[in-house]
Amino acid sequence: MKQQCQFCSQNLKSVDYKESDLLRRYVSAQGKIIDPRHTGVCAKHQRMLARAIKRARFMALLPFVNR
Repeated sequence: MKQQCQFCSQNLKSVDYKESDLLRRYVSAQGKIIDPRHTGVCAKHQRMLARAIKRARFMALLPFVNR
């Protein structure tokens, strides 16, 4: 059985870059964006997540690399 996208099930229309606690769940220990096959996020929301994570990194809300 396929996993339901967390954002689709909660009826969220967008992913905000200011929600750093939410975005941290989709970033690995090395600071890389986790593959959607492991998180169960649909393609539409994965693109939104990637954009929000990159924007949060640029705004210094998330680190580029975890040490």
